[in-house]
Amino acid sequence: MEPITLQAGLGFGLVSVGLLALLLVVVTLWQSFEIVDAYEKKTLTVFGEYRKLLEPGINLIPPFVSRTYPFDMRTQTLDVPRQEAITRDNSPVTADAVVYIKVMDAKKAFLEVDDYKKAVSNLAQTTLRAVLGDMELDDTLNKRQEINAKIRKELDEPTDEWGIRVESVEVREVNPSKDVQQAMEQQTSAERRRRAMILEAQGERRSAVEQAEGDKQSNIIRAQGEKQSQILEAQGDAISTVLRARS
Repeated sequence: MEPITLQAGLGFGLVSVGLLALLLVVVTLWQSFEIVDAYEKKTLTVFGEYRKLLEPGINLIPPFVSRTYPFDMRTQTLDVPRQEAITRDNSPVTADAVVYIKVMDAKKAFLEVDDYKKAVSNLAQTTLRAVLGDMELDDTLNKRQEINAKIRKELDEPTDEWGIRVESVEVREVNPSKDVQQAMEQQTSAERRRRAMILEAQGERRSAVEQAEGDKQSNIIRAQGEKQSQILEAQGDAISTVLRARS
């Protein structure tokens, strides 16, 4: 019975080794292929060292010692949280924005900066504060396109070194402090009242002019009527005189 038991144990051991070997082969094959989607690229590191960019499709990589980092190559949006700034004329304002970016060089985005999204967002925040601080309050409220252009210009150079292109910047809201808002509302209300008074005065003036012109026209017509009546009366007297003379 012992030889049979030994053979059975040996057979089980061989089966186990075979299964482990098969599992190792499957895992090795699985680790050897990397799928990259059509809209992305991936950076490949081996033992922590950068090796190359993986293009869309199926890529062969060294198993177990490789690691990949995906980069979305489509246009992405980054929200810039609300920032506080002091304008050039010492008025406090708050503003937020959206930055549209696109990865142009995944290798640079991987090697030149730790987290490109965080880096662009932080840079956009400081730039937004700086741009607002260099403008008058009225300009921050009325020149939105100019603010967008200035922020984008300031972002272009450093982000280009990171392999990122800033496609556009949109400042969503610029809000002055509550005290300034109240003062602006009072000024707006006073301006509306002033305009209403001007319109009312202009209306009264037009009415007075029209009435004066109407009175003038009435006097002219009345004078013309009286003149015509006098002419007719004189003509009647002349005719009567002629008729009496003939009699």
